[in-house]
Amino acid sequence: MRLTDLRGRSVAVWGTGREGRAAVNAIAPHEPSRLIAVDDSANFLSIAWEGDLAERAPLAGGDHAFPALVTADVVVRSPGVPSTHPWMKELRTRGVPVTGGSALWMADHATRTIGVTGSKGKSTTSSLISHLLAAVGRPNIFGGNIGVPLLDLPPAELYVLELSSYQCADLTDSPRVAVVTALFPEHLDAHGGELEYYRDKLNLLRHEPEMIVVNGADERLRDHIRDDADANGFPPIPAGADDSRFRVEDDIVFCSDDVLFPRSVLRLRGAHNGRNLCVALAVLDGLGVDVLAAKDELREAVASFEGLPHRLTEIQDQSGVIFVDDTLSTSPYATIHAIDAYAGRPLTVLVGGQDRGVDYGPLRDFLSDRQLTVIGMPDSGPRILGELAGLPGIRTENAPDLPAAVRLSRKLTPEGGVILLSPGAPSYGQYRNFEHRSEVFLKAIQDSAP
Repeated sequence: MRLTDLRGRSVAVWGTGREGRAAVNAIAPHEPSRLIAVDDSANFLSIAWEGDLAERAPLAGGDHAFPALVTADVVVRSPGVPSTHPWMKELRTRGVPVTGGSALWMADHATRTIGVTGSKGKSTTSSLISHLLAAVGRPNIFGGNIGVPLLDLPPAELYVLELSSYQCADLTDSPRVAVVTALFPEHLDAHGGELEYYRDKLNLLRHEPEMIVVNGADERLRDHIRDDADANGFPPIPAGADDSRFRVEDDIVFCSDDVLFPRSVLRLRGAHNGRNLCVALAVLDGLGVDVLAAKDELREAVASFEGLPHRLTEIQDQSGVIFVDDTLSTSPYATIHAIDAYAGRPLTVLVGGQDRGVDYGPLRDFLSDRQLTVIGMPDSGPRILGELAGLPGIRTENAPDLPAAVRLSRKLTPEGGVILLSPGAPSYGQYRNFEHRSEVFLKAIQDSAP
């Protein structure tokens, strides 16, 4: 479905955040017969919905929200509306088509788009692809889940997008290049289960992209895409595995048998970020960039890549310890990657956040032969510590909140050690969002400084 297909039809935009506002502004010029915005939250009366937005699409909330949806010809949902919402089931039962702003945009721009998703690494990899393309003379627009909504993007010849599982779920067109960085259980409450999450995430690949690039070292991902192929019938290109064209061996990044540059040129820690770099290079290679001929320019670009906030962001401290903000870690698998990035250092890890009933067994298995301290915080912290109970090398401590965890970590972490906030859980419940949790972490570091 394209934006032009909405002409003369009754359209309900479900959601009034950034994505919903972008959808209203993009749909209105196509002259739907009715355009209405819907907010199903309890505080819909406090939403600033006025001016041009209100003129283009009056706001329906409270008792008017559900009727506005089920009487529409088409519902355009924001990514924040989960697939498990009871109204979604009712819309499907009634045969009301449901799409999303990302799907509407992709229908018109797929052939000029590189789309990146993954349970971890999609933000870093998509921004790295954009950065490297620009360095070799391929200007592009970077957007998606990490920044500007797709429907607000300016015209361009090439787009690089980070796409969430919610955005991928509604797509009926795959981007020209579809990229997946990792696959593990996430957002199960919003998708309805593990297999449903994988289905929605991997929908990015299911509509004939011209090329598919994946992290070849992720066995779960490789298992779930075993039968996938691009529009030409070719299987996904695996990058970052031991047998991949682009891979890291002994701190060297290789293109087949040719040396490109040391892995350490990329300042981001962790083996997973080395694989993200290989995925990015494989995308450039597939787009026709002569990676070997451009290796000097690429090395310089990789060295200048800053990474993104709240992803293993190091904070120096006068005490001699290093604090690390990895607050975007919302699953045990993300925490595992973060801990692995600091292997060999005295380490204290702060875990816990919104408890979604996630299985922390994989974290226990990973820590079975390691030595470090883990401090649990509400809400899920005590349950995580319970999962780790009895591991010989793991010291566990409870803290009532993040500032208390920071103070305790200072006492338990020796000079030269690392204090890692990698919660393995979302921020909601205790904090407004991950940025708020990061702010509290930084203030706690400052307030507890010796």
